Amino acid sequence: MATASLFYARCHYSPRLDLVNGGRGHGHVGSSSHSSSSSSSSPPSSSHSCSSFYHRQGLIFSGLNSTWKHKSLRAQAMSATQGNATSPRGIMNGKQEPDHLLVLVHGIFASPSDWTYVEAELKRRLGRNFLIYASSSNTFTKTFSGIDGAGKRLADEVMQVVQKTQSLKRISFLAHSLGGLFARYAISVLYTPDTSSSSQSDDFKNSKNANSQGSSYSRRGMIAGLEPINFITLATPHLGVRGRKQLPFLLGVPILEKIAAPIAPILVGRTGSQLFLTDGKPNKPPLLLRMTSDCEDGKFISALGAFCRRILYANVSYDHMVGWRTSSIRRETELVKSRPPRRSLDGYKHVVDVEYCPPVSADGPHFPPEAAKAKEAAQNAASTQTTVEYHEIMEEEMIHGLQQLGWKKVDVSFHSAFWPFFAHNNIHVKNEWLHNAGVGVIAHVADNLKQQESSAWIAASL
Repeated sequence: MATASLFYARCHYSPRLDLVNGGRGHGHVGSSSHSSSSSSSSPPSSSHSCSSFYHRQGLIFSGLNSTWKHKSLRAQAMSATQGNATSPRGIMNGKQEPDHLLVLVHGIFASPSDWTYVEAELKRRLGRNFLIYASSSNTFTKTFSGIDGAGKRLADEVMQVVQKTQSLKRISFLAHSLGGLFARYAISVLYTPDTSSSSQSDDFKNSKNANSQGSSYSRRGMIAGLEPINFITLATPHLGVRGRKQLPFLLGVPILEKIAAPIAPILVGRTGSQLFLTDGKPNKPPLLLRMTSDCEDGKFISALGAFCRRILYANVSYDHMVGWRTSSIRRETELVKSRPPRRSLDGYKHVVDVEYCPPVSADGPHFPPEAAKAKEAAQNAASTQTTVEYHEIMEEEMIHGLQQLGWKKVDVSFHSAFWPFFAHNNIHVKNEWLHNAGVGVIAHVADNLKQQESSAWIAASL
């Protein structure tokens, strides 16, 4: 198993992006592509956008970013994104139609209204090329029925949208909190592997390679029949909420964390037991562990690997619902031991750090016999010792599975906000007036989406 120092290569991105939209200059964002002043463009006819992006990521790590020194290339990219009148894709009956579906997925006991500000802001920033759709299939108490049930409903909803909009060619997801787990399950349902692959293992190999060297999406599979581009989560408990300070409002008090696990299913149904990793029989891996691999329930990792980029936004503090470790898929030892970053990146208030974690070769997660024993003890005779033992085993195995893919991790800190304890809702501006401290985070998300859009045009024009 790779050590922490080898497991994550911390790379603070030196290239400063000239984000011409709104004069947002020098955004510290982990991508080498320039954003254009308009994203209402159609994508290239080829499938090289993903491979081009990851090739440029490699150039960043090697320090070979001289291509971006040529002003003519930036002008060419801007010209390509603006001059879409002659492009046949995304135009039907003489009228431009969106070709990129962006699905917004809300969290627990919430509704599409949580995305009111985000939807309006992304429409303004991204233009008509995006169809921004706020999911409504898992509102309020429906989020209690289990991650798998909610994920299947979300998958059905997405398919209905795709079938009604013939111009769509690409798909991205932006999910908050528990919605990130719903989205991860949904994409496994919507995933279609490459039919030319000789086996499932070959397909998964292509998925992993796509995140380190670059690969065309046709070799990695598709989501709902569309090219998968971005998978972005905001404060999502990818490792569940069991363990020290994974559910911060329990204050890390052992007795409270011990009591919380059996109470959770009473309060929030099957979803609660799945978040605390106590779902199912003792000899069966919990759902969140199964979702870090390709198994009989679904090709979860292959589906995630099909996306050009996977981006995590995590609150480093003041999030009372989801801890920093679980939302950023890090071990306790990998968190910053001293004070977490506090200085905002230029142009993005409260966004304090960006890190790219390349994929690490691993044989995937396991559910060893000692884990089954620890799970049974946690279910039937929970104690502080058994709870800690079980969580440590599960956390390590889940990280083991998810680290097979590359992730871009964005740390957010609302320590200087007027209401820092609203961090969990600030990060996606749930209410424009009460949670407006997160507008810089949404600007960062929008520019990440635009960079990928621009990179597609640049790849087509080279």
